[in-house]
Amino acid sequence: MSAKLLTVARAVALVPDGAALWIGGSGAGHGVPQAFIDELAATFTRTAAPRDLTTVRVVGIGDFAQHGLSQLALPGLTRRTIGSNIGNEPGLGAMVAEGAIEAYSFPQGVLSALCRDIAAGRPGHLTHVGLGTYVDPRQTGGRQNARTTEDLVQIVELAGREWLFYPALPVDVAVIRASTADEDGNLTFEHEPILGDSLALAMAAHNSGGVVIAQVAHLTTRGSLPPNQVRIPGALVDHVYVDAEQRQTYRTGYSPYFSGELRRPYGTAAPTPLDVRKVIARRALLEFRRGDICNLGFGISQQIGAVAAEEGVAERLTLTVEQGIFGGVPAHGPDGGAGVNYQARLEQPSMFDFYDGGGLDVASLSFAQVDRHGNVNVHAFDDRMRGPGGFVNISARTGRLCFVGTFTTGGLRVELSGGLPRVEREGARRKFVDDVGEISFNGPMALGKGQSVRYITERAVFALTADGLELIEVADGMDVATDVFAHMDFRPKVSERLRPMDARLFRAARMGLTFGEED
Repeated sequence: MSAKLLTVARAVALVPDGAALWIGGSGAGHGVPQAFIDELAATFTRTAAPRDLTTVRVVGIGDFAQHGLSQLALPGLTRRTIGSNIGNEPGLGAMVAEGAIEAYSFPQGVLSALCRDIAAGRPGHLTHVGLGTYVDPRQTGGRQNARTTEDLVQIVELAGREWLFYPALPVDVAVIRASTADEDGNLTFEHEPILGDSLALAMAAHNSGGVVIAQVAHLTTRGSLPPNQVRIPGALVDHVYVDAEQRQTYRTGYSPYFSGELRRPYGTAAPTPLDVRKVIARRALLEFRRGDICNLGFGISQQIGAVAAEEGVAERLTLTVEQGIFGGVPAHGPDGGAGVNYQARLEQPSMFDFYDGGGLDVASLSFAQVDRHGNVNVHAFDDRMRGPGGFVNISARTGRLCFVGTFTTGGLRVELSGGLPRVEREGARRKFVDDVGEISFNGPMALGKGQSVRYITERAVFALTADGLELIEVADGMDVATDVFAHMDFRPKVSERLRPMDARLFRAARMGLTFGEED
């Protein structure tokens, strides 16, 4: 082990100027080699090296504040950054907004699959994902500012149809995280909340002639790890350093439920309070059916798992998370990306294979803007840099889609006492606009693929039709003209069968769902 074991400072010293540095992990600390990020920022602050890096991560890494890639927002450290979501890395996002560095935003599943394509020596990743959205080179090609000019996405024709081609990227150094390493560098993930892209990324770096560095919490002797628990063989790992204090996520130090070592009894979690987010999550759940395989996106959609658990129907659905959690109840809030009581913990590229091929029955995803064509923008709005995460992959082939969000934003306050919603203060910004700023989801293309689409808010529900949006439900107590249309930039159709939203949505008591005939 002495040949592979080093300190985190020596690990950082292995990164040369101009390197393509890939950092594993996801979101709010899930599987993130945080000690390496800490040391890289400290080393650069002290020595001004390494410089001009291309930093790549499949999922945005950060706590929406100072932890994560925001720590690398140091002039001269990064020349170019590539990822699926920079929203939880506000420090780095500010540099992109200022045009200080080059930046690309690609779908999470594309970058995840690209790790495996690079490992296999393929020229890149060929996929339908992203056609007709912002990442299509006929729109932005994923470029996030004017400084970014190189085309990294191409349109190709094959077998009589269009595809997007994302060329392979260099991998000079890959830093991943596991739970335990033995003296040969074999890695196990027994305490990790996700597996992520670790194996594919290690293979990609190894087969590219790059360096693979692993952060672990524990060391053990050669031959003591059960072979069936080793996820990454030591032959792929060049160096290991120890962070005995590593946490499962930025919020959670260790939970045996997240790692799948124990199952959490249902009914032990306190019910979530009734607010507009819970109302919307409840209404989205009504679009789900017994036996569905589902995905729950970030934000409001994360609460659907908690609502399903409260209603006692979580086990009648198969809820999934793109980081690889299959079944059980996804975590929400800062721990989103993890899960409890799951059936399996998959590697992220395999999960996106399933999504990209149309394996999901239904998905619930957030929206920031919706336009008259049914297009959705979730990644580029206001002044803050963001990204779509797995949104583009998940929405590309799923048969039934729920886009969820409050009707307006910017100070919206809705009173729910008495079982009816009442707007006390309207939001300052409209979400239903003539044309979205950038397209994360293409409504007309979805119609052509036969997808069923709902747009769900706390006061109204819309369906996507050939004529654009159609109002199909409105909450009791809400006036269609003054509470709905008056806060939209366009006038949608009104269904001939317009009906009230389910009254149970607005009451604190359980809805009484069974996913049986009575629902």
